[in-house]
This record gives sequence, structure tokens and C-alpha cells, in this order.
Amino acid sequence: MSNCGRSIDLNDAALPVIALTAGEPAGIGPDLCVALSRHELPCRLTVIADADMLHARADRLGLAVEFLHGAPLPPHRRGALHVHHVPAAAPVIPGQLDARNAAPVLALLDAAVDGCRDGRFDAMVTAPVHKGVINDAGIAFTGHTEYLAERTRTPRVVMMLAGGGLRVALATTHLPLRAVPDAISRELLHEILGILHGTLQRQFGIPRPRILVAGLNPHAGESGHLGREEIDVIEPALERLRKQGMDVVGPLPADTLFSRIRHDTCDAVLAMYHDQGLPVLKYASFGAGVNITLGLPIIRTSVDHGTALDLAGTPRAEVGSLLAAIDAATEMVRRSVGSQARK
Repeated sequence: MSNCGRSIDLNDAALPVIALTAGEPAGIGPDLCVALSRHELPCRLTVIADADMLHARADRLGLAVEFLHGAPLPPHRRGALHVHHVPAAAPVIPGQLDARNAAPVLALLDAAVDGCRDGRFDAMVTAPVHKGVINDAGIAFTGHTEYLAERTRTPRVVMMLAGGGLRVALATTHLPLRAVPDAISRELLHEILGILHGTLQRQFGIPRPRILVAGLNPHAGESGHLGREEIDVIEPALERLRKQGMDVVGPLPADTLFSRIRHDTCDAVLAMYHDQGLPVLKYASFGAGVNITLGLPIIRTSVDHGTALDLAGTPRAEVGSLLAAIDAATEMVRRSVGSQARK
């Protein structure tokens, strides 16, 4: 992972430049974006969205916001919000999905990726999108992670969520449960753990990461009586990585793995599938978790929640996860630059 191609001098007062995509316009993404005008942030931030829609949402929420446009991009300050305008295709009504706005939602992501790749942005942060309405528009879409991997032509990416003192990465992401065992191979685990290990070193400043790895089956297969994936796939992959010097522990029974963290040093957990690891993390970090895509040639973080259509246009949306995502992206940029400077 790089700092999106932009060079930052650690000895000057330059601030990371963050592009924030507003996500599904009918959801709480725009609410969260305009709410940032009430906070100080250590970065230069631009919100990629329909500017008129953000104006209307601020008015609806009773927020007095000074909207800024154009270059140069100033440091973020309380009371103001810089906007990179990408128009919606249809009128936006909070809480009401409209498939006509699906393509513009993806255009927000494309604008952020392009800006990171050409050096205008140091990182991108994403507000939630609605997978269903994008698919209803006839566009195949399984999630941010997969879309950004395809958009950047990255063969392997890793989804990791952080919060509540935990980091949980996933071996598989948005797959039906019946498809998970066939998707897990020695090669997959070798690649994913390599990406996770390297990112923890470069972007999180951990010289020798210790990673706990969950088994796939109950009780980690119970010595083969409840499944052989641990014996045939997971353990051989981990043993290969141990021989390369990585500190990987497992496969461990998932039902007791997280309690082990209380007394065992752990920098990250690798879960085999989405709902094996994320319920624990989201319980521990409710309202303040961060979704991070590892392995991309750019830095990308996101909120850990959905579009919450029922809260859109009301003052009830909580901005904590978005603030945490921006903080994480900012810190990853700084550590990335520091890592490059040390080489």
C-alpha cells in the first residue's frame, strides 16, 4: 500500500489530503458528511458528492455550513466543508432509494480512486452505499472492497475492521456461507496473511505482528471429526508462513479465540468468513469501528455500518465511525510516509 502517489514532507506542516465519498444519497452518508462541519480534523478534506444535495441536507438538519469549492484545498476547519461536485442523476429524497442514482454513487468512488492514483489525494474514506439498489440498476456490485480491487486491478485485497481494541481481517468477504469452504485454500491464506502482516508493519508501525488465526469449523475441526479444513488447508498454510518468520498462531477455535486475547498478545485476528469475526468486533466497537481495505495501491478506510435509511435526514445519525475512519486514514498516510522515509 502506498500514500496514493503523493509525497508529504514529514518536516513541514503539510496535512494529509483526504477524499470522502458521500455514499448512497438517500442514506445517512450525506448527514454524516455535513456533520463533519462541527468538528476539527487534522487533514485537508474534500467531500465528493452532489453539492446541491449536501446544501439541502444541511438545511434539513439545521446546520449552518460554509461550503467551499475549487482549489487550493484548505485545511478542514469547524463550520466549513469543501465539496468536490459530482451530480446526482435524480432528485434525492432522504430514506427513499432511487436506482437512477446508482451510477453516480459509483462515479463518486471513481473520482476518489482517480484522485488517489494521480496524486491529488493521499487517501479515500467512504460513507456507506446500498448494494441492493446498485444491483437493481443492473450493475453487478458486491461491495466497496471488491469494486475497488477491480477498479485498481488489484488481484488480492483484504477486508479488515478495527475498533474496540481489536483488528479483525477476513479470509473471505461477501460469500454465501455454503461457498466459504471451497473458497479457502493454502494459497489464499498465504496471500492474505502476507498482506495483513505487511500492512501491520508499514501502516500500523508494528515491527513483528502477532496474528491469531481462526479455524473454519466448530472447535477448529475437533481433530478432523468436525471437518478437515484445519488439517488439510489452514495448518499447512500457517506452517509455511512460520518457516518464513511470521508469528501466526492457530488454527484456533473461533468461539474462544477472542477471550484468548485478554491474556495473549495479539495485533490482529484472521477470521475465515464475514460473520465469524465481525459480530465480536462490532459489539466491541459499536459506533466507532473502521473498515480498512488492505492490499490496494491506495489507502482506503470506511465506516463500519450501513446506509440506515430510516435515520436519513434526521439528527439521529452518529458520526463516530466516520470520524474514526478519517483518523485512521490520516494516521495510515503519516505512517506510510514515515515507512518510505526509513527505507
